[in-house]
Amino acid sequence: MVVAVVGFSYNAWRMELSEDNNNIRTASFEVLTELSELEQIIYAAHYDKDMLQGNPRKAWVKVGLIEDLSALISLQVEKDAKNLKSLWSNNWQSVKDDELATQKLVDQIDRVRTSIKNDLKNLQ
Repeated sequence: MVVAVVGFSYNAWRMELSEDNNNIRTASFEVLTELSELEQIIYAAHYDKDMLQGNPRKAWVKVGLIEDLSALISLQVEKDAKNLKSLWSNNWQSVKDDELATQKLVDQIDRVRTSIKNDLKNLQ
């Protein structure tokens, strides 16, 4: 009886952990996709001066989704995503003409990416 209870408990724990890991992976891949699309928008606005492809309203949607999904990954990714949103909020109007603002945003995008990659590597 004890073996059955221990076996069942371990199996339930393992299934829950696997489900959590799957949710983290799914959210991570979605955030990585959104980060690359955000980076494309920023590059289109800054380097191409294309305000159709570099529309800041599109970027606001991406930034919001990144922040929302980051809460499903880890505290570090969530913190980095909040920093990205704050940085975007303070610099979105400057992206078109300001190299420093553009670089700050791209650097923060890279920080979020790095945090996500670290979390994915550490999944059990």
